[in-house]
Amino acid sequence: MTETNKTVAIVGAGLIGRAWAAIFARAGWTVKMTDPHAPTLAAAPNAVRDELLSLARHGLCSDPEGAARRVSASASLGEALEGVSFVQENGPEKLDLKKQIFAELDRLAPKDALLVSSTSAIVASLFTEDLPGRARCLVGHPVNPPHLIPLVELCGAPWTSPEAVARAREIYTEIGQVPITVKKEADGFILNRLQGALLAEAFRLVGEGYVSGEDLDKTLKDGLGLRWSFMGPLETIDLNAPGGIADYCARYTGFYKRLAEDAAKPSVYDSPNVDRVIAEWPYPADSARIEAGSRRRNERLAALAAHKRQQQ
Repeated sequence: MTETNKTVAIVGAGLIGRAWAAIFARAGWTVKMTDPHAPTLAAAPNAVRDELLSLARHGLCSDPEGAARRVSASASLGEALEGVSFVQENGPEKLDLKKQIFAELDRLAPKDALLVSSTSAIVASLFTEDLPGRARCLVGHPVNPPHLIPLVELCGAPWTSPEAVARAREIYTEIGQVPITVKKEADGFILNRLQGALLAEAFRLVGEGYVSGEDLDKTLKDGLGLRWSFMGPLETIDLNAPGGIADYCARYTGFYKRLAEDAAKPSVYDSPNVDRVIAEWPYPADSARIEAGSRRRNERLAALAAHKRQQQ
């Protein structure tokens, strides 16, 4: 880690911004949070402290109170950007707003600071092209919740400097995340393209009556997901044939070619198929159940993260 100024501005103090604040603070960084919505900003430091305490319960943060003291709220964007070396932007997924925010970031942030967006759906070339400092701008797309799922997808625009991507990758690694580099811009980056392919097939299989919604989920969480929690699909097939990937392809890709020729179509997300999927799901869409489920998800992810850390 060559960067000596460990001060980060978290622009946007919602769920993702608070998670980023916890991650950077846990790693010893000074964290300056800002948000145009005053009540959200006022609540953010205590919310970050709660996240750090939760991480500590699972052995994922050694000094939650010390980390919490490194987090502060800044009333203005200019105040938050003063003296920082890294900016993590977490604004709404609206292109016009991204352009406005990054124009301000480029104008106000120190000229050597990296400007990184958490966007999950907008490539950097769409909101950085006209900026004087566009070479330092890129996407650092996390997975929700970022403080429990460490992957970060780094994707620059064609004019983003290789040095900016390399520096971002170094910083994310240093704070405990797992960065990957998306070599060229792609709609959905990498994770959402993989997730989208699986989700479309899931909607087809449930909607067309091949399997129930609950049994579909069991296929992932008690089947594929167990392997995928510590190895990817390429490593999986590498180990599933005596001669590795080449042997696997020679043996089994005829079957997968047939499946690829009949891939799920966009209509799986339209009526009547989507209505059948919703009707098949047995749980009510009430906020209390979803909130409780989210808490349970986070607890299980924390336990899994702790287990994986012990196995490294």
